[in-house]
Amino acid sequence: MGILNVTPDSFSDGGLYLNPRRAVSHALRLQEEGADLIDVGGESTRPGARPVSAEEEMRRILPVIERLAGRLKVPISVDTWKAKVAGAAIRAGAALVNDVTALRDPRMPELVARAEVPVILMHMRGTPRTMQRRPRYRRLIPEIIAELKASLAKARAAGIRKNRILLDPGIGFGKGLRENLLLLKNLSAFKRLGYPLVIGPSRKSFIGHLLGTPPHAAGGPSGAASDSGSHDRLMGTTAAVALGVAHGADIVRVHDVAAMRRVAGVADAILRAAG
Repeated sequence: MGILNVTPDSFSDGGLYLNPRRAVSHALRLQEEGADLIDVGGESTRPGARPVSAEEEMRRILPVIERLAGRLKVPISVDTWKAKVAGAAIRAGAALVNDVTALRDPRMPELVARAEVPVILMHMRGTPRTMQRRPRYRRLIPEIIAELKASLAKARAAGIRKNRILLDPGIGFGKGLRENLLLLKNLSAFKRLGYPLVIGPSRKSFIGHLLGTPPHAAGGPSGAASDSGSHDRLMGTTAAVALGVAHGADIVRVHDVAAMRRVAGVADAILRAAG
């Protein structure tokens, strides 16, 4: 899954693709590099990010989705938690909803069921603005599984079919360094729930902490990301993606599609080797 952030303040590439032409060009390039999905988002979910209105979110993403709908050969995913935005994006051509709040908007379950599109339910405690304020878990994996099960029950009650649901344990969303490492180490526990598994470790701050690269500083004077350390995290992302695939990830959400396509392909080939 290739990431296309149409935002001024995303942690790694904020401001780079606010112009619809640049966004479309980047999406086409991600497809050429091997992306199977393009995930378009108009609201940053980096730690500390302030929310934006549904109207602003739609203003950012709809021109991009509309232009891509007739040009991409791969499906478009909309990265939003708002039912109003998701509905508009689906009408514009999106074929999947990536909900970082796992159906917190009470209108989202019915919308997804009615539209008959797949949905990714991601675990997050709090909001992007508050999620990293001392996140605490007594039993990390069981607690996250229990909270995902609650979202699954909400989805099924609304009529969303099981074969249209994917799960994401939410690496970097309301988790510290230790929790993120344990999530990757224990992905197989989430596979036992019986749904396809999505992970998003790409360029995340836990990789920066391990490698000693500078923290991200998105949204400089020009509106572009000012952190050169994001690209220094490629090798760390490579390790996370390879181990994620080894432990059961079905979809990896990444910035560096060409490189991660190769990494995931080799990891998958090793796992499928017979004899």
